[in-house]
Amino acid sequence: MTENKTKPTSASVTEFVNAIEDPQKRADARKVAAMMRRATGKRAKMWGSSIVGYGTYHYRYDSGREGDFLLTGYSPRKQALTVYILAGFERFGPLMKKLGKYKTGKSCLYIKRLADVDENVLEQLINESVDYMRANYKNW
Repeated sequence: MTENKTKPTSASVTEFVNAIEDPQKRADARKVAAMMRRATGKRAKMWGSSIVGYGTYHYRYDSGREGDFLLTGYSPRKQALTVYILAGFERFGPLMKKLGKYKTGKSCLYIKRLADVDENVLEQLINESVDYMRANYKNW
C-alpha cells in the first residue's frame, strides 16, 4: 500500500511564512493562519515543503488504505492562496454563495487575494469544515 507523500515535518512555519516574497501574500497567509489557529486550537506545522497545517485527522478508505492528514491548512502558492477545506464544499452552498471571488478543487479553495473574499465568511467556512471533520473522523 502506498503511503501519503504529504507528511508533517520539523521545518519552521515562521521561517516559511517570513520567506513569502510578496508582502500582500505574506499578510494574507498570516490572517488565514490566525483563522485556522482559532478554529482548531492547534499550532501550525509544516506538511511537506509548502503546506501549513493545523491539527490532524485519521482516515480509512474502503480499500483498507488509511493514514493521517491535516485537519485544515493553507499554502501560499504563486497563482493563489490555497485553503484546504477537507470537508469539501457541497455541504456549504449558502456560505460559498456569500464568500466572494474564488475557485475550488475537490477540497481546495483558491483565492487570489484575501481582499477578494469576505473574511468573516471564510472564517465561518473554516470553522464549519473543522467541526464537520472532528464529528466524522478520529482526531489526534
